[in-house]
Amino acid sequence: MQTPPRVLTVAGSDSGGGAGIQADLKTMLALGVHGMSVLTAVTAQNSRGVQGAWELPVEAVTAQYRSVVDDIGVQAVKTGMLASAPLVSAVAGLLAGTDAPVVVDPVGVSKHGDPLLAASALDSVRTELLPVATVATPNLDEVAQLTGIEVRDESGMRRAADAVLGFGPRWALIKGGHLDGDAVDLLTDGGAEHWLRAPRLDNRHTHGTGCTLASAVACGLAKGLSVPDAVREAKEYVTGAIAAGFGLGSGIGPVDHGWRGR
Repeated sequence: MQTPPRVLTVAGSDSGGGAGIQADLKTMLALGVHGMSVLTAVTAQNSRGVQGAWELPVEAVTAQYRSVVDDIGVQAVKTGMLASAPLVSAVAGLLAGTDAPVVVDPVGVSKHGDPLLAASALDSVRTELLPVATVATPNLDEVAQLTGIEVRDESGMRRAADAVLGFGPRWALIKGGHLDGDAVDLLTDGGAEHWLRAPRLDNRHTHGTGCTLASAVACGLAKGLSVPDAVREAKEYVTGAIAAGFGLGSGIGPVDHGWRGR
């Protein structure tokens, strides 16, 4: 039996199952890779928001990472919620010593606007984490946090991409889902530009879109796809997942990671 590609997520837990580690592993299963996890934080979270968050010690995160990478190995790594400057620094150091593509989702706030990254950690993200990224996938709120650029149109997405690339990732994927009109994303390495467009869907149940997209990109890279092809396939997958998103609880429900099998 052939071993599937192996993808590692380094992220926080979403107790509601829509985002974080749970979304990452569901995406990896749906896309045919073997998902593994390093838990960085635990959140009490549901459809209405985040009620609490507790980060794990650096030693626990490092031990999980070494346990997986040194024995099983990885063909791509995805990072999500890293919570604090010490965790960002520790994870960046681990990634720098790992021979695999890295997708960095610089998670700053939840879908409901709850902070998931300490303000003091932003400099560590800029100077330590983004330089080891193969692809960085900020949304427009995270772009503003990292660069100070408030994006209001597609030309602003170009400026944002240039600013993010200035921190060192090989590619920047600027997610324009918060703009009006079609859901448009810009992928660029500073030379080639790839604009990815999809119709805006009338479905408010979109919890987990960022985690899902970044994980899907990592899956494509683990399978040997180029960055543009991996992002294109990930965009197609997450668009279908948003279309099938469903209500849970009394707030914002999750995207449907298993939409292709239903």
